[in-house]
Amino acid sequence: MSVDTSAAFAPLTGPVSGDVSEETALSLYRTMSTARKFEKRAYDLFLQNLVKGTTHLGIGQEAVAAGVAAAMRPDDYSFITYRGHNHLVARGTPLAPLMAELLGRDNGLMHGKGGSMHLIDAERGILGSYAIIGAQLVIANGAAWSAQYRGTEQVTVCFFGDGATNIGAFHEALNFAVIWNLPVVFVCENNLYMEYTRIDSVTAVQNPAADRASAYNLDSVVIDGNDPDEVYLTASAAIARARAGGGPALIEAVTYRHGGHSRADPAKYRDPGEVRAWMEKDPMITYRERLIGRGFDPAELDAVDAEIVTEIDAATEEAKGGAWPDLSRLYTNVWSDGGHAWRTEPRADQAAQQKEGLAP
Repeated sequence: MSVDTSAAFAPLTGPVSGDVSEETALSLYRTMSTARKFEKRAYDLFLQNLVKGTTHLGIGQEAVAAGVAAAMRPDDYSFITYRGHNHLVARGTPLAPLMAELLGRDNGLMHGKGGSMHLIDAERGILGSYAIIGAQLVIANGAAWSAQYRGTEQVTVCFFGDGATNIGAFHEALNFAVIWNLPVVFVCENNLYMEYTRIDSVTAVQNPAADRASAYNLDSVVIDGNDPDEVYLTASAAIARARAGGGPALIEAVTYRHGGHSRADPAKYRDPGEVRAWMEKDPMITYRERLIGRGFDPAELDAVDAEIVTEIDAATEEAKGGAWPDLSRLYTNVWSDGGHAWRTEPRADQAAQQKEGLAP
């Protein structure tokens, strides 16, 4: 399958507006509601000391994950951050193994070895959530280059936080993505804070991602990350362009996390007025109001929410019922062949030499 790169491509110069079908709108609402309820349940389980390790919740940021995922093909690739639960939910990862992974159980996505911060669902193109800030950007380029080389027309979407824009990998990744005309869309989830520090207090430009785009011959695109329609339409345009051979795009989605950086962070460094203002922009509240304004029956949306709660209840019980991983799991997926023996046990020829005293 070849891609024609000789045609002219319309630049992605800003947010894309337009109409979203009722079917897509309801799907976006369902995805956001599922992500919100999943993370609230994860928080409850954390307080019960059932979630192993800390968690970084994306409550308040669901519109970004939902909108972008709805614009992707099933075989496209996603690279995400340690605040990645929303993205797996949006891409259709089953809830039970996702919850079980947070609980460190053997029925988890990676049999309990990844936990909350290191999630993978290769079957759905999610090639890792990364705790090293910015690491995924350059790896995403590799996946995009692979698709370009194979001519599959797959697009890679790479999510990262605002703090990653001050990391060298951000600049390296954008530079080479443009040089190689890669089918990759970079999405900055700008929730205004890095770990405990406002991004604008340590960054020379107002929009940490978009205002640097021109340095790499990319357009400056800033969107409302709490508006799932705007996210979906803008991502659809960028992904379609990349799929057709039009090269990379950079989208900065401005959003807000409702809680602290992690469950250990009470977020007292944030101004209460700022928090209240952003809570009024909660995408779950504003999008529900928009759908009702479009003619959706509130009872229909309530039914969707109730169905989701039932699904999460079932997933939680299945996760909690999982066994603890056997210690032998420690020795799997260590090397490229899936095991470790070839690195720690002598080969047959080495064993023979050792027997003859010819090798240590």
